[in-house]
Amino acid sequence: MHMQLMHNDRVVIYNRTDFGLSNLSLPNGICRHDPNEKIVKTDCTAHSIEYDVASNTFRPLFVQTDVWCSSGSVVPNGSLVQTGGYNDGQTAARIFSPCPNCDWQEINGSLVVQRWYSTNHILPDGRQIVIGGRRQFNYEFVPKNEATANHVYNLPFLVQTNDPGEENNLYPFVFLNVDGNLFIFANNRAILFNYNNNSVVRTYPSIPGGDPRCYPSTGSAVLLPLRNLQAPSLEAEVLVCGGAPTGSYRKVIHGEFIGALKTCARIKITDPNPQWAMETMPSGRTMSDMLILPNGNVLIINGAGAGTGGWETARNPVLSPFLYKPNGPVGSRFGLQSPSSIPRMYHSSAVLLRDGRVLVGGSNPNVYYNFTNVSFPTELRMEAFSPSYLEPGFSNVRPTIVSPAPQSQTQIKYAQRLKLQFKVTAPLDKKSVLVTMLAPPFNTHSFSMNQRLLVLEPNNLSNIGVSTYEVEVTTPASAILAPPGFYILFVVHQEIPSQGIWVQISS
Repeated sequence: MHMQLMHNDRVVIYNRTDFGLSNLSLPNGICRHDPNEKIVKTDCTAHSIEYDVASNTFRPLFVQTDVWCSSGSVVPNGSLVQTGGYNDGQTAARIFSPCPNCDWQEINGSLVVQRWYSTNHILPDGRQIVIGGRRQFNYEFVPKNEATANHVYNLPFLVQTNDPGEENNLYPFVFLNVDGNLFIFANNRAILFNYNNNSVVRTYPSIPGGDPRCYPSTGSAVLLPLRNLQAPSLEAEVLVCGGAPTGSYRKVIHGEFIGALKTCARIKITDPNPQWAMETMPSGRTMSDMLILPNGNVLIINGAGAGTGGWETARNPVLSPFLYKPNGPVGSRFGLQSPSSIPRMYHSSAVLLRDGRVLVGGSNPNVYYNFTNVSFPTELRMEAFSPSYLEPGFSNVRPTIVSPAPQSQTQIKYAQRLKLQFKVTAPLDKKSVLVTMLAPPFNTHSFSMNQRLLVLEPNNLSNIGVSTYEVEVTTPASAILAPPGFYILFVVHQEIPSQGIWVQISS
């Protein structure tokens, strides 16, 4: 399952086309006629929807090729550009623009090689880089230009991190560093990579213990919030959590489900001598999603306590989300959140919504749709998880943004002084006020691609009326810090975020 929040507050969701018919018909007699399809050659059902969060309604969308285990990113104009997949979809790109009647537009042959289990990242110039995939130890760019047309670029690091018979380097964790290079993590180690000249800038040490963290030994990772953006030199940290011990994937084949890793590894990737610092979660997790919340904390949700990613290869669903506070004291950064009653195993997804809730869906660890006589049936229910900051007891300290208007989708520039007005009914603790700027990610297979939170510290904060305040911040200085496109701005007070507003940043 794949999910992306769009700037019209609707979530695009899609799944593979080769499992047979879905329960949702395409409109107006539309059908997919595909002689290369493995199950149903003529299919008049939808395998993608646009979900309207506010009205709790959805409309079917038409994907023409198989999007199974694909990747994507929202580009600067707000369209979702999605790449690769399976079978006839492995070299396709698909574009979805958020408008009332828009549908998927497919461009076959957009990729030079077949991409399945790849990772995409938006770049400062608005292109995407597409990295790796099954049996692809290379990368390419979308869209193409004259310099990159019909080119793929070898990435030996993906060969070095490939475990024979297991891989453990699919859906690599990729983040744009504050120096413009890419941090690429695969298996149990990482490099800093200059994609402009195809060179490794730095090789990071392996995570202590050497256990794999990427698919199918699926952990997850986030770039922690970027702070002090006006400082002469910026710092960036990456957190990698969970996964499966070495050899787990092979043992699952023989019916042995090894307990998932309960460790997290944190590293300051900008440090002159970077080292991993190990932390311990309340319990082991594999196939969990890590989402950055508007206040800078990290939610770890979904997943299993034993086994790996793959078909029926996990057991012991972990129903309680964990909350990680990056600025908390070491040893006390983790806490438990309210549990769900629904197991979310392989092929689950989660995305943050503008109101601060988390939309959770999916879970199908079975070959084909299977609702009976299996350990974890195909799951059709969706949930809205509410982090603890949404509890009613915090309503008096919760900010409400009044300007810019929530639906204005304000255009902003780099290094711009930006004023926001907000209300808080309780006495304001000025020292606790922050503005955060979130890039909503593309989520699949326990990794949220392009996820990024920037913390904008106030330049000025003043009282302009009864319980009404104006805060001035400076937007990020460059597209390296915040690639162009749509972001959600939040005002945070005492770690309680407002509902967000959409903004679009460009040069």
